[in-house]
Amino acid sequence: MEQQELHKNEAMTDNNAEAVAGESMNTDENVAGTNNLNEAVATENEMEKLQAELAEQKDKYLRLFAEFDNYKRRTAKERIELMQTAGREVIGSLLDVLDDSERAEKTMEMAQDVTVVKEGVQLVFAKLRSTLEQKGLKPMSSVGEEFNPDLHEAITEIPAPTEDMQGKVIDQVQKGYYLGDKIIRFAKVVVGK
Repeated sequence: MEQQELHKNEAMTDNNAEAVAGESMNTDENVAGTNNLNEAVATENEMEKLQAELAEQKDKYLRLFAEFDNYKRRTAKERIELMQTAGREVIGSLLDVLDDSERAEKTMEMAQDVTVVKEGVQLVFAKLRSTLEQKGLKPMSSVGEEFNPDLHEAITEIPAPTEDMQGKVIDQVQKGYYLGDKIIRFAKVVVGK
């Protein structure tokens, strides 16, 4: 009889241990319990997936950052090359004008007829103007125009000779120029008050 009671107690102890173990970790997902072994494995798989995704995103970020850095370097280099090429083109086209100026200078040293020298110098200036106009340079017309601080730089104001010239440009001290549609030099003007 004592042995039967001992077996009964052991059986109850085993059932209690299983019940306690079932609350902390349940191996059968069909049996009620707080934690399931499959859930723990699933959580580990999710963590591994998230870590792999994070590593992939870090790699993409680093590659994108490196590509952007290379892009900045490449565009800076291209900009410098473009400026050098543009300057080379303009100066190359002005070399003909320089050659003509040197010939005119030699002719002026030996010339005795002033009209011939004048004509030669005027031809050189005309060639210079046409070369610069081909490159997009346009002079700004200011005399008689309404004073505009976006285009003109007022040097001084003088009394207007007529009433309709008040607030308008009376004289131009230095010409203004456009390169394409952009102002590269403002006109220095005298304004009537």
